[in-house]
Amino acid sequence: MTFTLTVRDHVMIAHSLTGEAFGPAQQLHGATYVVDATFRAEELDADGVVVDIGRASAVLGAITGSLSYRNLDDEPDFAGVNTTTERLCQVVAERLAAAAREGGLGGARISTITATLHESHLAWASCEVTV
Repeated sequence: MTFTLTVRDHVMIAHSLTGEAFGPAQQLHGATYVVDATFRAEELDADGVVVDIGRASAVLGAITGSLSYRNLDDEPDFAGVNTTTERLCQVVAERLAAAAREGGLGGARISTITATLHESHLAWASCEVTV
């Protein structure tokens, strides 16, 4: 049996993408993503939860807050990296996993975390990491 819990936030960024495959997105442009963080556990903790919703929301908010209202082209963490939706999913998922490993989320033993960034109601990407 697997249990999941998802919390949601959003992030507003500016960036450009390198490579002809990206067409007009090679120019500086803005993007607003709806960000879902899904936590999975094989069992619930003694309180009957996968993770503490408040703590998970706060950690996700800190991660999205660190990216929001920034031109990612100017951020040292993204130097030389195309900040595609998939790459941003990876960054969010890895930062959530680090918080989980440090005990910052409470709850049951989390097995995986999936970060999903919705570009629109028609397109989104996800990255799943093992905790």
